[in-house]
Amino acid sequence: MASTVGSYMTRFALTIWLWNLSEQATPIALLAFFTEIPGILASLLAGAIADRFPRKTLMILGDSVAGLSTVIILWLYLGGSLEIWHLYLIGVFNGAFTRLQKLAYTASITMLIPQQDYTRASGMGSVLHYGSVVIAPAVAGALYPIVDLLGILVIDLATFTIAIATVLLVTIPNPASASPVAKQDTPGSSLGKDIKFGFKYLLNRPGLFTLILIATVFQFSHDIGKALYSPMILARSGNDTQILGMVSAAAGIGGILGSIVVSVWRIPGRKIDLVLFTMMGAGLSKILFGLGQTLLIWFPAQFLSSTHFPIMASARQAIVLTQVQADVQGRVIAISSAFVGVASPLAKLVAGPLADRIFTPAMQEGGRLTEIFGGVFGTGEGSGLALLYTLSSLGLLCVGIAGYSFSNLKTIETYY
Repeated sequence: MASTVGSYMTRFALTIWLWNLSEQATPIALLAFFTEIPGILASLLAGAIADRFPRKTLMILGDSVAGLSTVIILWLYLGGSLEIWHLYLIGVFNGAFTRLQKLAYTASITMLIPQQDYTRASGMGSVLHYGSVVIAPAVAGALYPIVDLLGILVIDLATFTIAIATVLLVTIPNPASASPVAKQDTPGSSLGKDIKFGFKYLLNRPGLFTLILIATVFQFSHDIGKALYSPMILARSGNDTQILGMVSAAAGIGGILGSIVVSVWRIPGRKIDLVLFTMMGAGLSKILFGLGQTLLIWFPAQFLSSTHFPIMASARQAIVLTQVQADVQGRVIAISSAFVGVASPLAKLVAGPLADRIFTPAMQEGGRLTEIFGGVFGTGEGSGLALLYTLSSLGLLCVGIAGYSFSNLKTIETYY
């Protein structure tokens, strides 16, 4: 968590540096693109690597590349030669090796703890993410005017050493030997066969494949709303950045609470029910968020919504870890991550044009949708964004409900 806070602080500081340099949103969006897309593309290869090499070594490698990236940025910055394209290039390597590190970490969980604690361990991983979301922007925002980008980078390097030291001290065993499934499906193992194996493994297990598909559809619908989240609040609040910050804090606090709950409490019953229930709960909370027009609605709605996501992710991951043999988890998790991961950039790609060219004009005075939805969302600034956000949230609810219609999901697991 210390290392992740440091990395998030650097990301936040680089966003400020890019804005001060260009005063344009495009470089910031491109930095996210160059970091995210290579990670998705690298997932397939990273999964095969995670099953071939010691996972502890791969985790150290991923952390080391992140640390080296920070050193390079620091060196270029001190020399006065840091340019935007440097960050794009570094983002490509960071995205790929971060995915490798994450896959090795996830596949190591089954080697460290008993099966009944998979959900709780995954919940602790969510504390890492949501805690960083709350802590890093607040600390970096306070320190940046004082220490500048230089100071933030130095802090990041200090937290990097904590990560490396921790992994070095922990014993992370690898699977003792290949399972019969792996031996049968990947004779004469090669990276190409390993990648093919991940697809074949899921296709031969309809329940797992269906779970990945509904998670992908859920992610796509969610990230359409995520792309509209900040502009909708700013448009509805008269560009009040303090309100945006408070709503963002509510998301982080809710996520931390949900993560702590799933980490401390061993929730009984079938995990698939927990996945589908939290999908519906998140959808209902976000529908309320889209209908709201003030902080009094946004704050509690966002808080409630965020409590569902770590529980959902932890339960889904527990199912995968339970149903997939330890020595092939890297390959299988990589394929599932690629499916879900590709939904995010696609959603962001369509959200902007849908909002700007269709929903915003349609919800202005005299627009085609004002007679139907104007009484609920109004016709002022952000009404079109709010309508599209609410529809995407309705999609989350529908995905959760639809999940109960798949018979292979009902038999995907047994009671713990």
